[in-house]
Amino acid sequence: MRVSIFRRLWVTFSAYVIGSYASCLNRFSISGIENIPTKGGVLIASNHISAYETIFLPWAVIGRFPMQMLWAPAKEELFRNSFTRILYGSWGAFPVNRGRDVRAGKRINELLATEKVMLFPEGTRHRDGILGKGNRGVGKIIYDTRPAVIPTALVGLNRWKFPDFRREGKVIFGKPIDFSDLYQLEDVKATHQLIVDRVMAGIAELLRGEGAYVNQD
Repeated sequence: MRVSIFRRLWVTFSAYVIGSYASCLNRFSISGIENIPTKGGVLIASNHISAYETIFLPWAVIGRFPMQMLWAPAKEELFRNSFTRILYGSWGAFPVNRGRDVRAGKRINELLATEKVMLFPEGTRHRDGILGKGNRGVGKIIYDTRPAVIPTALVGLNRWKFPDFRREGKVIFGKPIDFSDLYQLEDVKATHQLIVDRVMAGIAELLRGEGAYVNQD
């Protein structure tokens, strides 16, 4: 996707400003960033515990890959105000209706052919840190587009407030998940569920490694 150099400069600059707050004034650490491929379609699939992650994840990724974009679907309510619509849109976010949004789904599929996209498979925020179940629609997206899928775990951000200082938080990027066996199955709902279940299992494994796994069940 063609993106002007001015927009890329703005996104990179914004990411470093946010990163200064996250990692200098606070203690937001990043690990496993080397697991993210430099080129090609990449899906960053993360747990969802705080509003912070929608800006801290781009810092973590763009800090490693300056002048690239990290695209993200976001709830349409964030785009009703003119200022936030322009701001979030400039960073690569685009509105999604929580119901059936065919246009947004098509755009995600198109982006995943070559771009990096951030998604929260749970579909909703869990401020208590509990890992919810994955949305089958994410499994369908993966089946159709076959990007590199990076399981991503966020820890500690649900305890942050703004402004905050010396607060600890972390993002862990896992290795790309292998779906080669599931891609051999039929393009049906059961297959899509198996795919997203594997994504959630990958996130859960990363959270266990940090002693932060809490199951919804």
